[in-house]
This record gives sequence, C-alpha cells and structure tokens, in this order.
Amino acid sequence: MLPKSVKSVLWSYDTSKIDLDLHKKLIVSSVLNFGNYKATNWLFYKYGKKQVAKIAKRIPVLQWNVKSLNYWSLLLGINPRPKPEIVN
Repeated sequence: MLPKSVKSVLWSYDTSKIDLDLHKKLIVSSVLNFGNYKATNWLFYKYGKKQVAKIAKRIPVLQWNVKSLNYWSLLLGINPRPKPEIVN
C-alpha cells in the first residue's frame, strides 16, 4: 500500500491499481521528481538505494525535472539516458 506522501505525486493515476513491483519505474520517477522528504524516505526504504539508482539511470532525460535530475545525479551517482537520436 502506498503512503499519502507517495499518492500525492501520483495524483493522475488510480493509486488503488498501482502494483509496487509492476509499476516501480513510474513510482521511482514520480517520487524522485516531485516527492517530499516522507515520500523519498519511503521510496528508499521500500526499494533500497541500489535499486532506486538502477531504475533512475534508465529514466530518459526528458522525463526528469531539471532540478531533481541535478540533485539525484549527485546523490545517486547517476547519469540518465540521453534523449534518443532521430534517424532520417
């Protein structure tokens, strides 16, 4: 079950249908981008720093809030995927 602090960053989703394993990337991305102290603490407690960092590395750059990306890049040592190149 998701705590209120995490539900608040997933406001556009039906949180009763979110599966903690199936929707890990969505949860990690949303909490790292928009979560407060309680939400991020829950995230690291639930998934662990290593797994959160592994998932965060796979989040495309365009899905990050710029300030959040800078912050979590420093704390987690991540360098997310650049945007894909368009081939003509």
